[in-house]
Amino acid sequence: MAIKYTILGLLIYLAIAGYILAFLLTIAGNKKTGQIIYRTGFTVAAAAFVFRWYEVGHVPFQNMFEVFLSMGALVYPLSVFCSRFLDVGDEAVDALIGAILLFAAGFVFHCEPQMLPPALQCRLFAPHVAVYLISYVVMTKAAVQAFCQLKAKPNEHNEHVLDYEKNTYRIICLGFPLLTLGLILGSWWGKLAWGDYWGWDPKELWSLASWLVYVAYLHFRYMFGQKHPRINSCMVLTGFAAIVITLLWVNLSGIFAGLHNYAS
Repeated sequence: MAIKYTILGLLIYLAIAGYILAFLLTIAGNKKTGQIIYRTGFTVAAAAFVFRWYEVGHVPFQNMFEVFLSMGALVYPLSVFCSRFLDVGDEAVDALIGAILLFAAGFVFHCEPQMLPPALQCRLFAPHVAVYLISYVVMTKAAVQAFCQLKAKPNEHNEHVLDYEKNTYRIICLGFPLLTLGLILGSWWGKLAWGDYWGWDPKELWSLASWLVYVAYLHFRYMFGQKHPRINSCMVLTGFAAIVITLLWVNLSGIFAGLHNYAS
């Protein structure tokens, strides 16, 4: 475990504690206090993000530590957005997602500052990565809704099961355009950095694969609606599995050598 005895590490651990406490308070029925602690945890996570930005001198999207730190700070604003504009709550689960993301930053990945390689010294670096990180957090929330739909008992009230499916669809409708924009910005960046819009890099291929799974999901749901909620949910979880491969396995396994290995 890469425990961090620094100010940045302290901020991350305080944010993790805040998210976990918010989760426990909310599921225990103390929603108001849970919301306050959840907001406080986000504030600390955001402070850690800003501190890291100041420390390294560039937007902290370069390596896996910074990616998970950034996603941990993104959870709360996206949770609020989904609750207010998509009518999808489950803030307790969102807080737990934030704690898991920050756990990876706080205990798994090393945080030594690194210089930006030439390929990342591009004006598209920040928007391309930011769009993808937002979409990954959104799709994680969608995957949780899909999992809840799948684990619902067959004799459970049908409307409750369909609510999970409907929530999943609403969240995907937010996340899919972001995935699409991420692909477009990545292609543009590839043209500027490496001279071509598409290089058949392993990460590019897995990003495309995850995008295609969600295309298939949206097409299937357009054709059949909520008639097959379990199939819909399975497709969403398959797309999320492809995202996990794109984010983690491609960078960390050592099997997929490519242009994006700087992220490991």
